Amino acid sequence: LEDVFRRAVRWTLAAGFHHLYVFGTAGEGYAVDTPRFQDIVRVFWEETRGPDVQPMVGVIALSTAQFIERLGFAHDVGFRTFQICLPSWGALNDAEVDTFFQDVCGTFPDSRFLHYNLGRANRLLTGRDYRRVADRVPNLAATKNTLTSAADLLRHAPDLQHFLGERNFAEGCLYGECSLLASLGLTIPHRTKAYFAAGVRGDVDRLFRLHHDLLRFHQDIIEPLVAESRIDGAYDKALVKMGGFDEMPLRLLSPYQGLSNAHYEAVHRLFRDLYPDWS
Repeated sequence: LEDVFRRAVRWTLAAGFHHLYVFGTAGEGYAVDTPRFQDIVRVFWEETRGPDVQPMVGVIALSTAQFIERLGFAHDVGFRTFQICLPSWGALNDAEVDTFFQDVCGTFPDSRFLHYNLGRANRLLTGRDYRRVADRVPNLAATKNTLTSAADLLRHAPDLQHFLGERNFAEGCLYGECSLLASLGLTIPHRTKAYFAAGVRGDVDRLFRLHHDLLRFHQDIIEPLVAESRIDGAYDKALVKMGGFDEMPLRLLSPYQGLSNAHYEAVHRLFRDLYPDWS
């Protein structure tokens, strides 16, 4: 659905989000074959040529060789900012973690890397882990963490840019500069931007009032969405569609299941009823 994908990128940029990426969990980076990966990378490059746009390509794979192969293609296209996770077939020990980052990031010394820290990799890195790796790998620039303690990350590796989720961003702002992984950005853009701005300003009162609002949104809308056990992309597609991009399909690549139309419509009605002014 190339035309839909192009319109989705343009819609995201028009909403004021200029730091965007493809192939995280929500973007089904784990499910695409190589030809589809290459096609999407080429289209994404064409659609993110604006002067203020900061695009990033993610890679999810099971081996260092697979990471380097896909990163190499995106690098040849022109990208220089990448997101990687740890290979997940077996949990890596400390020496293997260090080797992975040195081999992958070291292959592309002119590029910057963000590490996607998630439980599916069977190894969650701590602030001390990031300190050790960052001292050995100069182009590890950032992390994406929705589970790890923000205080731990900012205490031990404050020189990395930590992209935190809606739940731990407010905590992170108490300890230093951090960024927001705006998973709700295209559903409730105004609240998301206000939340981020309050953190940047250090307006703690406003920050935590908005944090409370977002936690309430999670309880009211996200929890009913995840009532059917699905992989992340099922919910993220629904959230984007709920935010106004009606063309977003709910289906996922095999073997994963998207939300049913009936489930989506029920939660969408709940969103309109409870939060009529939030979209």
